[in-house]
Amino acid sequence: MVREHTEPASAAEPADPFTEHRRLLFSTAYQMLGSVTDAEDVLQDTWLKWHATEQHTVSHPKAYLVRTVTNLALNRLTSARATRETYIGPWLPEPLLTAPAEETDMADTVSTAMLVVLETLGPVERAVFVLREVFGYSHAEIGEFLDRPETTVRQIAHRARSHVQSRRPRFDTDATAREAVTSQFLAACRGGDLNALMALLAPDVTLWNDGGGKITAARRPLHGPDHVARWLLGVLAKPILTGIELDAATVNGELGLVGVLGEYPVGAITFDLVDGRIQNLRFQVNPDKLTGLAGLVNRDDSGSVE
Repeated sequence: MVREHTEPASAAEPADPFTEHRRLLFSTAYQMLGSVTDAEDVLQDTWLKWHATEQHTVSHPKAYLVRTVTNLALNRLTSARATRETYIGPWLPEPLLTAPAEETDMADTVSTAMLVVLETLGPVERAVFVLREVFGYSHAEIGEFLDRPETTVRQIAHRARSHVQSRRPRFDTDATAREAVTSQFLAACRGGDLNALMALLAPDVTLWNDGGGKITAARRPLHGPDHVARWLLGVLAKPILTGIELDAATVNGELGLVGVLGEYPVGAITFDLVDGRIQNLRFQVNPDKLTGLAGLVNRDDSGSVE
């Protein structure tokens, strides 16, 4: 379960509630939307709404802010579903750089694999699941956020939990093993070693590539070690990719890879490790979905990235 970490406010200058709970608000929006860009927009709208409110009349600012961000994200998610139905190629969540210290807290809840599963929930089911299973809100509290009876929220929560549990992928969580495989994968890719790369892939490995029609990318999943390995090395050998540095980084709470050209991120690779081998590979190369690779730093009080 993700827990909020906040710095204590000084006695002379109490923290603004939005600033104090910003991490929680962003995490809620991001896990509901799977999009850093959309989550940032929701935070901006929440900030504007909060500062347009007569704040002295709000008895529980944190609850007010969570309710606001949840409903704004819910509205955006509902409209985004129509857009994603016409998306070119596989749709993958936007990658998010996270600090290594956050791995234990976030790996299971914000991992790319989990976000992919959450995409199969309806908007309200996803909101209830995130609020209940990730942030630990009671059914009564969620009912207040969504303006629904507690009994209805309980039913939705049960349905969403069962749905996620039936689809949640099983994968290795050992950090040392993941680090070793990541290092070997990186060496095989850099060296163009087909046999070494194939040895790291599970027999039923699948690769998804999200270019969104903006970047040339496989529009259908690739299956099998030979097909996936040859495609990978073929892509990495293209002259257009000369100069791109592929390095290990913590992405969505797990060790993955980020491609950088100069100072600009050009892609992210995340994967699931099962019995010591890579089972699912996810490439995010859509330039519109790489905002989260810049890191969540230098934010102003509106929650935007400078």
